[in-house]
Parts: sequence; structure tokens; C-alpha cells
Amino acid sequence: MEYDISRPWLTLDPWQEKYISTKGNSFLLCGRQSGKTAAASIKFGKRAAENKDRIIMMIALTEKQAYNLFFKTLMYLQAVYPKMIKRGKLKPTKHEINLTNGSKIMCYAAGLTGDGLRTYTLTDLVIDEAAPMAREIFVATTPMLSVTGGTMDVLSTPRGKAGYFYECSKKPNFTKFYVSAEDCPRHDKEFLESEKKAMSKLEYAQEYLAVFLDELKRVFSDELLIKCCKLSRRPVFLKGREYSMGNDIARMGEDISTFEILDHTNPEAIEQVENISTRKTLTTETEDKIIELERIYDFNYIYIDAGSGSLGVGIFDHLLRHDDTRYKVVAINNRARPYDKEDKSKTKLLKEDLYNNLVALMERGHIKLLNDEDLVESLKSIQYEYVVKEGQPTKLRIFGAHAGKYSHIAEGLVRAAWCVKDKTLNIWIR
Repeated sequence: MEYDISRPWLTLDPWQEKYISTKGNSFLLCGRQSGKTAAASIKFGKRAAENKDRIIMMIALTEKQAYNLFFKTLMYLQAVYPKMIKRGKLKPTKHEINLTNGSKIMCYAAGLTGDGLRTYTLTDLVIDEAAPMAREIFVATTPMLSVTGGTMDVLSTPRGKAGYFYECSKKPNFTKFYVSAEDCPRHDKEFLESEKKAMSKLEYAQEYLAVFLDELKRVFSDELLIKCCKLSRRPVFLKGREYSMGNDIARMGEDISTFEILDHTNPEAIEQVENISTRKTLTTETEDKIIELERIYDFNYIYIDAGSGSLGVGIFDHLLRHDDTRYKVVAINNRARPYDKEDKSKTKLLKEDLYNNLVALMERGHIKLLNDEDLVESLKSIQYEYVVKEGQPTKLRIFGAHAGKYSHIAEGLVRAAWCVKDKTLNIWIR
């Protein structure tokens, strides 16, 4: 039978069938697009419908990640158990599905620490995209199962040999499932071959082969994010401050541009005031957005990615001709620093310079960032590896997990933070 993406329960892989029928705690380590979320949606939709008074919570780092699993569960229930879904005042919402047998399925974002979830008592806890989650989230949520003797399912692609998710792989009270994308019949083999060529061996092993790796590390640790991501957006605009903005402009085939704004009036107490993302906008719309923000904030600097193949090149050229931005816009593209005013020479500016600058500011306590789930998700996705030649590390490579799907905000933010760069900085990602 041909695979039907709208009804995945009709064409289950053998491992999915086994997982759905598994009782007790389950651990799923899966390559991308291997069917873990579809399998979990069927398992817990079925469990809620066929058992009375189940209280099931589905969580992920961000609301959109949690809602992805929750929505697929609702689709399954509507197809297989439509009469059991309550209507009227108790009809499904973005956060709850109530069934006629007393079962309830909930969906929430865990955030940085999971503190907002502590009040519930559960029979089932499902944690999707669990690998980058901080230990504090598990400390906050697992006690919710203690009174009921409930179960926990943790699902994710890997993100290095560290953290609570990795530790679950070693615990004897979890049934374990390891699923490589190369074993998934739905993956296009030519696509996987092209991904293998485009990625490093380690990156491909993590993303598609679902392998825990010591060699890949996160740039921004949980401790650093919890320390720095504390701010709420300002209720009013503060005039007379020094603001700068970093942008990551959508390239051909991508759909997200970001605008990251910092108040650096005090270079030792920098505050992020805004994180804005736009999707599938024309270059003229992106250019207009930058000019609109300039008229509000009167920036000191506007940093644009203007590397080869970037749509930022054209935008940068236009902003150089605009009266409001011509003396503020700076091309910063991971390849070469802007011309020095004195010697007119260019020196290499590598991606690690940008990221190390932000890491240093965070470690020193010189910058506070927004407590914004999209921002946190982006920073958590940034990893690094050392390129090894003849047994020796020769180059540091920084990249976004999931093929850079979430890296746009981080890229804009490291550019914005370059406004307070320290030319004597000699720190290395550890």
C-alpha cells in the first residue's frame, strides 16, 4: 500500500507497530523524518480513547513543536474515534482534547525550565524533541507521574552525549527504539545521498543515522541560556538609547528573515529588546522593514549578512543609497571584516569570531536576552565540531542542527552583538 501522509496509521513500519503496543516507559532515538511523531500520536490517541480517565501531557521545548504532535493526535482521533471527542464548551483547543470517557490530552511548551508545568498530575508524559531540553525540565515534570504510577515516553533526534535524554538511553526501565533514516522506506535514497554529500560525516550521522556523538557539542549550554534569557519585552520604547540591529536575510529557497535588536547603551549591561522574524517576504519588503525599524530606533549599526548567494547583497547595496541607513549599514558575512578606516585592509572574520563574541558576553554577564521560545530554540540548535586532519583538529566548524532549520535567529543575534566587539578578544568555544 502506498504511504498516505494524511493517514499514517494505515502504513506503519514494524518498529512503529511494536512501539505503539509497548507499555511502560519508552525511549525513541530516531533519524529525521523517520515517523516517530506519527507513531507517538497514534499510540497516545489510541491509549486515551481505549482507557478511561487517562491524563496525557505532550510537551516540547516550544509550543509549535509540542503542537505538531498534539495536532497529529487530534487528526488520528477525528479519523478513528470521532464520536469520542467532546464538542461544545469542551471542544478541542490548541491545548486540550477532552474525550467522552474522561480522558484528556494536553499540549504545552516546556520553556527553559518547565516550571510552568508543575501543577499537574498525569498518567502519561510524552516529551518530543527531548535531546536539547535542560535537566530542569525533567526535574519539574517527572514527579507528576509518581502518584499515578504513570509512564514517560521521550522522543528525539540526538544532540550529543550529554543531558537527561542521553542518560535515559542508559536506564533499564525504558524500552528502547533506535531508528535510522536509512532504514525508513519513505525516505528518498537520492535525497539522503545528497544530504550525505552536503553535510560532514558527523552531522549526517547525528541527523539521519541517529547516533549519539561526543564530537558534536552545543555552543550555548543550558546553564548559559538559563542565566541570560531572562528578559521580557519592554512595555514602552525608551528614547535616547544606543541601539544596533543584526539581520539574517532569507537566502534563495529559504523563508525566514530575522531582525535582532540590542540596547548597548551600557556595553557591560546589554539588553535585547526585540526578536522579529518574517516569513516568505520579498526583498523589497525586507528592505522596507529595516528602514521602518531604523526610523523607530535610530540605530548606531545595522549589520547585514551579505555573503555570496545571499539576498542580503542586494538589500545591503540599496541601504547604502538610502539617506537614513547609508552611514549605519555594515556588511558582515562570516568571511571578511569591513574595511578598516585607517589601513583599508581586510582580515578574516570567521563564524566562530561572531559566536565566540556572543558566548563571551554571556559568560561575563554583559548581555541579557529575551525569554523567547523561538530565540531559545535557535540558540540550542547551534553546534560545533572540529575538522580533523592527520589526527589533529585543524578547524572549528559551527552549524545549526536540523540542517540549520532554526539557526536564523542565532545568526542575526551574533551579528547584532558584534556592535560591542572586543578587538583583543581571544576566547575559544569550550
